[in-house]
Amino acid sequence: MTDWIAVDWGTSQLRVWGMTGTGTVTFRKTSEAGMNGLPQDGFEPALIDLVGDDMPMAETPVIVCGMAGSRQAWAEADYAAVPCVAPGLDRATAVQTQDKRLSVHILPGVKQASPADVMRGEETQISGFLTLNPKFAGIICLPGTHTKWVHISAGEIVSFRTFMTGELFALLSDRSVLRHTVSGDGWDWDAFTDAVSTAMSNTSDLAARLFSIRAEGILNDLDAKTARARLSGLLIGSELAAARPYWLGQHVALIGDDALCKAYADALGAQGLPVERTDADRMTLEGLKAAYAGLKATTS
Repeated sequence: MTDWIAVDWGTSQLRVWGMTGTGTVTFRKTSEAGMNGLPQDGFEPALIDLVGDDMPMAETPVIVCGMAGSRQAWAEADYAAVPCVAPGLDRATAVQTQDKRLSVHILPGVKQASPADVMRGEETQISGFLTLNPKFAGIICLPGTHTKWVHISAGEIVSFRTFMTGELFALLSDRSVLRHTVSGDGWDWDAFTDAVSTAMSNTSDLAARLFSIRAEGILNDLDAKTARARLSGLLIGSELAAARPYWLGQHVALIGDDALCKAYADALGAQGLPVERTDADRMTLEGLKAAYAGLKATTS
């Protein structure tokens, strides 16, 4: 029997889990109804369309993390300011719905005044990780479109920095002159590792090295898999150089897509830094379960 619904609403994807009160998953569903493709009044219908016949008839708590709480989305959920624990139901925004079966709560994001930074959704993964690792102190890195480096101490998010590395890779791969050189499949790990090392040793000529990928494609028939790996390595290496104050000498845990986390783990491993890899879906769900536990505590 489904007692509540856990929702991770991303920019391009919607993920839903039906949950029992004891934390067992009763169903899981995914759709492409991400925040970017929905008008403000489209969120409730998108959720109901996805849940469908699995929606309980009685009023059901729905706990949402991610981009549904952004200013342009379903309902704006305010940010908690660092230093702070990963915010839970006590800071959530309740949403008025047309369907009376839904009792929707959107979890807030986290903000930092200086340097200015924000996160939405990652704080729930951090909450899940800390629920499973309550004594953790160090750095949590969340690779993705906008990679986060997060300093954790005494169970709190102390500070964080965001790097648009993933978005830059997508833009350069799909919309720049490099698209002609990097299109295709496959991967060259040696080329990736070399490019990381090159970028970390000298970040000042990044723009020139990026164009060299195109030039090698023209002059030397550079293989697409090597070109893609080199592009990724240059961007991630530049990020690691800038993020060095976060990871140097620290205990680092990675939360994110498996392939991307492997790239970061290999890049950090080449610097002599062992890392801990986790299951991103599990961290998200554990964070939502922690929020539900907070809801049960307030209603019991």
